[in-house]
Amino acid sequence: MHKNDRRFSYHSTMLIARAFRYCAAPRAIATPTAAPQIRLTILPALRPLSTLTKPHLLSTLTLTHTPFSLRPSSFRLIPNSPMATLNQVMRGARKPKNKLSKTPALDSCYQKKGVCNKVYTTKPKKPNSAVRKVARVKLSNGKVVIAYIPGEGHNLQEHSVVLVRGGRVPDLPGVRYHIIRGALDLQGVPNRMTSRSKYGSE
Repeated sequence: MHKNDRRFSYHSTMLIARAFRYCAAPRAIATPTAAPQIRLTILPALRPLSTLTKPHLLSTLTLTHTPFSLRPSSFRLIPNSPMATLNQVMRGARKPKNKLSKTPALDSCYQKKGVCNKVYTTKPKKPNSAVRKVARVKLSNGKVVIAYIPGEGHNLQEHSVVLVRGGRVPDLPGVRYHIIRGALDLQGVPNRMTSRSKYGSE
């Protein structure tokens, strides 16, 4: 290392230490307007370094901006965080999230009456394979949903009045409602021996 380089590193270390000492002084923190005074105090001491062998390193030592400890935002020691602190939790900062309804078209009702606009069949998603009977129903509140027709056989047709309840079909995307068998125009499943109450069988 060259003698001038050694001298430069020593002087730069001393000047940086002096700058941090000025920035960490209590009077500097108490008066943020002291930044120009600190700059005027340090910059004259840095000017002789411009004659050394590495003047391009001088730009790293000059205080062109206000020191971090003098900025108004530096007085806040705790940064903004998305997680609530323990004191904030004790004060009730966490609000319970509203649970989303799985049957929003029913408007918090158990069942809704509707009119069938279309009765058709559809195929389930993989790996299942079948022909499922569904109907597009316009409910009494004006909302249109796709409802599944459970059981074997049905007598539904267009303009039939049905009763719709909630309940999805796992392998039919978009079908989140069931039509109740044995209510209004939809008849129950004949000759049903098990689970008769679910299919409207007498």
